[in-house]
Amino acid sequence: MVDDSTLQALREARHGDPFAVLGQHADGEGRLWLRACLPGAQAVQVLDAASGRALCRMTVREPALFFEALIPRRRKPFAYRLFVQWQAGGPWLRMDDAYAFGPQLSEAELQQLVAGRHLRPWQVLGAHLQQVDGVAGTRFAVWAPNARRVSVVGSFNQWDGRRHPMRRRHEAGVWELFIPAVQAGDLYQFEILGAEGQVLRKADPYARQAQFRPDTASIVCAEPPQLRLPVDRRPVNRRDAPISIYEVHALSWRRPPGGGPGDFVDWDTLAATLPGYAAGLGFTHIELLPIAEHPFDGSWGYQTLGLYAPTARLGDPRGLARFVAACHAQGLGVLLDWVPAHFPADAHGLAQFDGTHLYEYADPREGFHRDWNTLIYHFGRLETQQFLVGNALYWLEQWGVDGLRVDAVASMLYRDYSRPPGEWVPNVQGGRENLEAITFLRRMNEVIGAEAPGGITVAEESTSFPGVSAPTSAGGLGFHYKWNMGWMNDTLRYMHGDPIHRKWHHEKMSFGLVYAFSENFVLPLSHDEVVHGKGSLLGKMPGDDWQRFANLRAYYGFMWGHPGKKLLFMGQEFAQDSEWNHDAELPWDLLDRPAHAGVQVLVRDLNRVYRERPSLHRQDCEAAGFQWLVSEDRELSVFAWLRREPGGEQTLVVCNFTPVPREGYRIPMPEGPRAWREVINTDASYYGGSNLGNQQAALPVVDGHLQLLLPPLATLMLAPVEEGA
Repeated sequence: MVDDSTLQALREARHGDPFAVLGQHADGEGRLWLRACLPGAQAVQVLDAASGRALCRMTVREPALFFEALIPRRRKPFAYRLFVQWQAGGPWLRMDDAYAFGPQLSEAELQQLVAGRHLRPWQVLGAHLQQVDGVAGTRFAVWAPNARRVSVVGSFNQWDGRRHPMRRRHEAGVWELFIPAVQAGDLYQFEILGAEGQVLRKADPYARQAQFRPDTASIVCAEPPQLRLPVDRRPVNRRDAPISIYEVHALSWRRPPGGGPGDFVDWDTLAATLPGYAAGLGFTHIELLPIAEHPFDGSWGYQTLGLYAPTARLGDPRGLARFVAACHAQGLGVLLDWVPAHFPADAHGLAQFDGTHLYEYADPREGFHRDWNTLIYHFGRLETQQFLVGNALYWLEQWGVDGLRVDAVASMLYRDYSRPPGEWVPNVQGGRENLEAITFLRRMNEVIGAEAPGGITVAEESTSFPGVSAPTSAGGLGFHYKWNMGWMNDTLRYMHGDPIHRKWHHEKMSFGLVYAFSENFVLPLSHDEVVHGKGSLLGKMPGDDWQRFANLRAYYGFMWGHPGKKLLFMGQEFAQDSEWNHDAELPWDLLDRPAHAGVQVLVRDLNRVYRERPSLHRQDCEAAGFQWLVSEDRELSVFAWLRREPGGEQTLVVCNFTPVPREGYRIPMPEGPRAWREVINTDASYYGGSNLGNQQAALPVVDGHLQLLLPPLATLMLAPVEEGA
């Protein structure tokens, strides 16, 4: 017989070992007992699952809660079902009992999880549809080592924590339960009795689908569809490939006609429009701002809470697979913005998940970002590393994306990041580096390299930390590329100034070449440059309307001719004239204006020339691919350089950053081609310029110099004539 204290623990949802009480149990005399906790039930019978025959009626030990029965003529466990009357005089309903099923996770799986070395923890933890002994249902599992009790609550059990308390497996605190009849679309959360007796309601950290905000439940869903993944991602991602990235906030690229700030298109609408648009402009990749579930629209996805769930804002998660396939069909790689640097403290999320600081550092000097009012993952805990490394692999492996751009890496690398003296904790060596985060980043990059060949990672890292894009075997962090934040800051500051003053800031355009080959760089003109009062790129340019557009076109030409992969945020390809607003779609009507349409045509042609001319991309990350020809002409604000590829093909790039045409400008040329012709002139009339230039003429090299007409506020790209370019 079950004693009163056990009954009270079940009644109050405090019992931490439900399988010790519920289900089938033999007593000391070899008799078989069956016990069930069914809050709200009025009467219960036991059925033989094989024959459907009623074996006995269960005794009510506590009305509308606890039932037990001595099974006649049975001494060994058998397959049974319960026949339950939930309301007096109401119908009787058959149900399978969750406590009739044994453990579902193998010891090998548990040992990997305990060691923090499971490469694919999402396959073990979370909610998974499956059949057990011919019974369909869902297996739930969660890591909560300091919990006293964990229950699955959901739309299938009236959100009652007494109905489905879980079985604790292993000392590391993995809880699991198979619940029959739970199916795709059912809502659920974990109800946790914390270490200090507090009751917490948490979304599943490994949920692969979540409710549309502001609701916070997780959703049982089928496995992601089996994608036809690229056989090898390397051709589109490699260092010598032309990589030109179109950065997109999927929720505001387009909006439904007549929709409000909270209305969004879905993945299929994006799949039908965005890949074709980006490919038509010559981009090689689409990079999406974070698409994992997040509670606050205004974070643009950067305060991610459901790392394994594509956001409900864009509809059925399976639509993401169709979107990725549509991008691949257009020859586009897909990169996702990924945020392991911090997470919000919303009550239903990871914060104090089991009543303790489980995913985050406990000390706020380590575990709290004052800049973002968010928490910081405990990178030193192997299970947390497992959660994050597994998530990185999940997006590449399960959804077929081609790479991850890792946000805010600098904030992970340094313990004193944005912290005054005395408000940060040194590492074990007394230094400022976060050694645990460094270990995590290296491990993440090594796992991706081994398990997702050709997939890339790109670091947003704004400091001089050495070897960000160097292999881990050489002591680096193992990223494939790093955003060149210094280049972006210097060159935008230069372009913002009046041309008459640019001679005093000449080095801001040339300094980037001092370190351009110390990392594998991406040149980013990202969303960060068009928010928080910074205005648009066009708005940063000085002068009247003509000069602003000319400056922007010249700057784009400078960027596409400069060593490094390219990244442009949506809207800037047609010179959006306002700051980006995440609550509205892009101002597409600007394309009705010739100046804006001209910038879009220029971006298309820059991408085309960048792809077609190996000298502009093959040695993007190699010093041998670059040679200054004019770097010190401060008075006229002119720059000129050669780009080379290993086979000898060359492209000449010349920039004039004053509004004054320069006739007969002489550029010293090394031995090589004897005549050159324009392939890009950002001042051409079809880009909205004044149409000054060299009119496609073959321009000879005379006495070691090439003589050019430099249009005002313009960039020229020229190719040797004998190449037929």
